[in-house]
Amino acid sequence: MERELALEIVRVTELGALSSARWIGRGDKHAADEAATTAIRSMFDSVSIDGTVVIGEGEMDEAPMLYIGERVGNRNGPSVDVAVDPLEGTEVVACGLHNAQSVIAIADKGSLLHAPDIYMEKLACGPELAGRLSLGDPAEVTLHKAARITGKSLSELTVMVLDRKRHERLIAILREAGVRIKLLGHGDVAGAIAAALPDSDVDLYMGSGGAPEGVLAAAALRCLGGELQGRLLPEGPAEMQRCQQMGLDHPARVLSMEDMVGTGDVIFAATGVTSGEFLSGVRFIGKERAETHSVIMRAQSRTIRYIRSIHFLPGKEIPQIAAARQDAAWM
Repeated sequence: MERELALEIVRVTELGALSSARWIGRGDKHAADEAATTAIRSMFDSVSIDGTVVIGEGEMDEAPMLYIGERVGNRNGPSVDVAVDPLEGTEVVACGLHNAQSVIAIADKGSLLHAPDIYMEKLACGPELAGRLSLGDPAEVTLHKAARITGKSLSELTVMVLDRKRHERLIAILREAGVRIKLLGHGDVAGAIAAALPDSDVDLYMGSGGAPEGVLAAAALRCLGGELQGRLLPEGPAEMQRCQQMGLDHPARVLSMEDMVGTGDVIFAATGVTSGEFLSGVRFIGKERAETHSVIMRAQSRTIRYIRSIHFLPGKEIPQIAAARQDAAWM
C-alpha cells in the first residue's frame, strides 16, 4: 500500500466525524450513526482501493451500506480488507459524552479477522511489554510480569478498564494488587490504543469489549508496535454458531495479533467526534467552518501523525440524507 493512501483514508474519517457531530447531545443515536455511515460510504467512492468490508455495520440483510462483504473504493488501487466503525460511540454522541470517533483500518487482502459482533476478552500493551505477556495468565500473574518487565512497582502500574458491571471482579483483583486503575466510561478502541501511545500513562488495557472493536484496536497497535491479544466470549448456542459460520471453530483459544491483523502492512485512521483519550472532538467555528482532530498510523513505518484540519463546510459534499435529517432536527 502506498503511503499516500493514508491521507485518503483520513479524509473519509473526517467526513464521518463532521456528519455525525451535528447530532451531539440530540438524543438520537440512530440518526448520528446513519449520518456517519452515509458520509463514509459516499466518500469511499473516491478512494484508490479495491476494498472489501470485513468489519462494518453488519451483514447485507442487516445494513443498507458498509455491510460485510461490500466492495468499496474506486477499484483503481490495491486489494485490501476494510474494517470500519463509522461512529464508535453512538450513545456517546447522543448523550454528548466523551470518546466518540470515526474509525477505519485497512490491511492487505485476507489479513483482517472477520470478527463476529460479540464480546471479546482483551489484553493490550505497548512495545515494552509486547510479546511478553499472555492473556491465558490470571490477572494477578499478568500484573506481576508487567511490573517486573517495566521495572515498576505494582503501585506504579496503571491499568485501564471499561467501567462496566461485568468487570467488578477484575476491578476487585486490580484493587487488591494495589495498581492504579483508570476507569473508562466509553471508547473501547481508544482505551486499548492508550496502552501503547508514547505519551500515555497507561501500561495495560484489560477486560472485555466488542470483538470488531478488538480488531480495529489491534490494527492500531500493530502500527504502534504494541500488542493486543483477544479471546472471543460467545454467550449461548446462537453466538457459538455465529463464530463457526465465520470460520472460528475454536473461539476459546487466544487470538494473536497475527490472527487479527496478519503480518503485512496496516493503515489506521480515526477522527474524533467528541473529545476523548487522545483525540479532540469536532469544533464548529461559526456557521461555515469546523475543526477536526485526527490520527493516522501505518504499520510499515510506525509513524504517528496527528492532523488538525479546518474545513469550509459549504464546500463539503455531505450526503443529503444526513443533511435532511439534521435540518429536521433543528426545526
